[in-house]
Amino acid sequence: MENKIQTIQETHGLMERLEKAVTRLESLFSDSHSSGGMECDGINGVNGSIAPYVEAFDRLLNGSVAEFLRYSKILEGDVKTHAEMVRAAFQAQRSFLLLASQCQEPPENEVAMLLKPISEKIQEIQNFRERNRGSSMFNHLSAVSESIPALGWIAVSPKPGPYVKEMNDAATFYTNRVLKDYKNSDTRHVDWVKSYLNIWSELQAYIKEHHTTGLTWSKTGPVASPMSMRSVLTSGSCLSPPPPPPPPPGPPPIFDTETAKDEGTASRSALFAQLNQGEAITKGLRHVSDDQKTHKNPSLRAQGPPVRSPTKSHTPSPTSPKNSPQQNHAPVLELEGKKWRVEYQEDKNDLVINNTELKQVAYIFKCNKSTLQIKGKINSITIDNCKKFGLVFDNVVGIVEVINSRDIQIQVMGKVPTISINKTEGCHIYLSEESLDCEIVSAKSSEMNILIPQGDDYKEFPVPEQFKTAWDGSKLVTEPAEIVG
Repeated sequence: MENKIQTIQETHGLMERLEKAVTRLESLFSDSHSSGGMECDGINGVNGSIAPYVEAFDRLLNGSVAEFLRYSKILEGDVKTHAEMVRAAFQAQRSFLLLASQCQEPPENEVAMLLKPISEKIQEIQNFRERNRGSSMFNHLSAVSESIPALGWIAVSPKPGPYVKEMNDAATFYTNRVLKDYKNSDTRHVDWVKSYLNIWSELQAYIKEHHTTGLTWSKTGPVASPMSMRSVLTSGSCLSPPPPPPPPPGPPPIFDTETAKDEGTASRSALFAQLNQGEAITKGLRHVSDDQKTHKNPSLRAQGPPVRSPTKSHTPSPTSPKNSPQQNHAPVLELEGKKWRVEYQEDKNDLVINNTELKQVAYIFKCNKSTLQIKGKINSITIDNCKKFGLVFDNVVGIVEVINSRDIQIQVMGKVPTISINKTEGCHIYLSEESLDCEIVSAKSSEMNILIPQGDDYKEFPVPEQFKTAWDGSKLVTEPAEIVG
């Protein structure tokens, strides 16, 4: 019995000695690792870990952006595809923030180059919306397309937060339409709207906390460059790996492509700055008088296009005619899937669409001095970039939308719940007795008139264009302004 007790005591003593030895080894390893890390930090100019503001952005990605993706996948179709593009744009921004957290700010012209991946993602999102104007979820696509330039906050100083809010307000014009269409029929769309707007609310809070006056660059480390961006994308570190040995010289080039390459790079670099201008992008354009327009002055056409200098520094004159002739498109009137395409019609007053179905939509694009009649019941109608165009239709269950057009006349024979007029000059809408409960939504438009049936005639009522806003003690109250002559 005594021998067993002695053996147990010896075993306990051995275990205690082993535990002390392990503890000592762990302490030595920890000190060595910490010392080595600090020495590396001093050399690299970075702390080897993710910056707090990058971690905060990751929380936004894993939170509100992930939630938006989840609701978009539920809706499927174009909305799901669009959401994947949004995710890619946020990932591109995350890479840029990681670069800024590890590298010093480069010259302004090089910043534009580093922003190119984000600007390309924004352009891709907006192009997708333009290619799918006939989509049944066009308002969803428009909400995203109109507000995604908010990612340009990283190039805005000293107040990037209000810029994001301005883009968020642009989205609400379309999200309100989504809510109107689905709030009583399909709550999945309501959840989608809330999740999307929540992204920009959280981004504003993120900017306020980490980048109040503009993007915060690292004070240490190398100066950011395209090579350091590639290094961040591949290794997560701003430091570039040693360059590989130079490849053997290739054959001499046959064509001189430097000019095209430089010009293409410069134009893409300017894209992001142009996106941030908004409507101000047109302020630098110069008015061209009639005597300088080739279509009104045959003598200019006879002179031919100017000969372009082969030098890289050539800048075309604002009044120079385009080198390529204007492309003439063939007129289109066809059913493509569930979308009626009516495009490039000129001086046609006998256009008719028959045999419509409830799931079909009509998209009318760049038609001039023409009239179209749509018989039966259809889901929605969009008039885009048309001039002096007339539309007569029986019934629409969704919305009739007029965008970027001039001198439009619409006659409703049956019913329509909503007519939207956006960026349009001159729009006359003739309502029927059945459609008097129709709602007219307008923005950035002028010379709009609603004609109400009065017996055998119509009475014209102008849509207000001028408003006054006042504070009533608790909120802003806006109402049409009466112009006193």
